[in-house]
Amino acid sequence: MASTSRTRTGRGRGRGRGSGSSSLPPPPSTLPLIIEEFFIVVYEDPLVKKVRTPKKFADYLDGKEPAKVYLRAADGPRLWTVEVLFDGQGRMYLDKGWEKFAIAHGVDFGWFVHFKYEGDDVLTVKVFDGTMCRRYYYSDDEDTDDESDDDVKPCIHPL
Repeated sequence: MASTSRTRTGRGRGRGRGSGSSSLPPPPSTLPLIIEEFFIVVYEDPLVKKVRTPKKFADYLDGKEPAKVYLRAADGPRLWTVEVLFDGQGRMYLDKGWEKFAIAHGVDFGWFVHFKYEGDDVLTVKVFDGTMCRRYYYSDDEDTDDESDDDVKPCIHPL
């Protein structure tokens, strides 16, 4: 019977401290800062004209500050146009248009609003109510004109 010789490094099964190259990711300090998701908790009147986003998200957009963004409920095709303000001190606000979105989605005190940046100035939004359950919305019309609020209707909770 022929004998084969195998050279082993480390302690076997690929989990030891062998002398081969590491497949571990680089330490967090060397990774690029990508802020794609953030949330806000509604502590003030949700129908105010502007809502502040986290500073890290504003920093992420540094150098490519959009004049407006488009909010899309995660379960709907409609885009809501919202003007964006940057205050020159590194803070970003969702301004004109936020109020319409908040009214149409019934955003209230104590609610949690999750945003995911999809690129091209689009933020996908999930709204969670005071029970910390996600609210679901549907649209009868795929019209993306944000002047009409008739095509967006909230559903209480799916069964």
